Amino acid sequence: MPRKSASAVLDTALLDIPAVRAGLLDWFAANARDLPWRRSLDPYHVWLSEIMLQQTQMERGVAYFERFVARFPDIAALDAAGEDEVFKLWEGLGYYSRARNLRRAARCIMEKHGGVFPSAIEDIRALPGVGPYTAGAIASVAFDAPAPAVDANVVRVFSRLFDIDAPVSSPAVRRSIENAAERLLDRHHPRAFNQALMELGALVCRPRRPDCAACPLASWCLARIRGTCDARPVLKPAPEIVRVDMACGVLAWDGRVFIQKRRKNDVWPGLWEFPGGVMEPGETPQQTLVREYMEETALAVTAGPAIGVLRTSYTRYRITLRGFFCAAAPGVDPVSGHCLNEADEARFVEVGELKRFAFPSGHARLVTKLLTDLRLPAFLAGEKLF
Repeated sequence: MPRKSASAVLDTALLDIPAVRAGLLDWFAANARDLPWRRSLDPYHVWLSEIMLQQTQMERGVAYFERFVARFPDIAALDAAGEDEVFKLWEGLGYYSRARNLRRAARCIMEKHGGVFPSAIEDIRALPGVGPYTAGAIASVAFDAPAPAVDANVVRVFSRLFDIDAPVSSPAVRRSIENAAERLLDRHHPRAFNQALMELGALVCRPRRPDCAACPLASWCLARIRGTCDARPVLKPAPEIVRVDMACGVLAWDGRVFIQKRRKNDVWPGLWEFPGGVMEPGETPQQTLVREYMEETALAVTAGPAIGVLRTSYTRYRITLRGFFCAAAPGVDPVSGHCLNEADEARFVEVGELKRFAFPSGHARLVTKLLTDLRLPAFLAGEKLF
């Protein structure tokens, strides 16, 4: 079979479209995973699942979904919740702008739609945090509306089905895929069809080692025929990894510890943290801690023993966070003497309260280490550890 250029390969005339649709629907009926939002098809549940599963593996997403729905069973409950409570339930999922947009969208639904999730795709698309794919997915899955839904799984399926030899991130290629999805959509069964395509990408047309023998589209898949499955989709080169070394300190006073809430226009906005920051060239972690405390809170502190070293990843960043016990310098009153130079709010809290607050991943893991540290009682009692 002659190879076609990337601009021509999405010719759906090459496919037996009725057979493709029937094959996908039959495969999905036999292989669909039992997911909680599929049981109810409640638009609130479908919306929540779509937002949560962005950048999140399915298994983790299901666990978070079930906890979230147990606490916020409907849009009104989510709308009434405070940011800290929502963020705490979101802790560990990352990309907290998604949680912030959920709250904004809940407010919009309450004010503009009387608390009822809108069914018109243009109204869904207007909700904060909802893009074209998410709008199509919600409209088709929740309301069985004939709207295409092209996520990363569908892009991968199409890149192999049509053997696309150009980067799928290209706007032109993306438009071609979306146009092909529109033409292939089974308008009599859009809910099942869209879910089938996404499920196929997740379970069969996997990023690595696709199970072509189990694929209902294998007869038409150009990448399988040409032996290029492992080379599809064509992706942009991965961004260079940036390694960041940070240090932070846990300051105790009168049996409580100091935390601050990051500003809304900062990294990790609205999350709580122990003061600290990025190590400058030539600094030790302890020197970084002392400097950052002064810059962020105007408090003079001394660094004590290490609590732990936590390593986390954010997109292309690999962060190493070193946490330490620390103490206010002699003559310093941390309660009346601290400033909010890099935070919107700060407070001293009981150690048992720390689990109520949402922290960035590294700081959250530092909290876990802190709570199991055998030196903690002496530290809170003001005994000299250093």
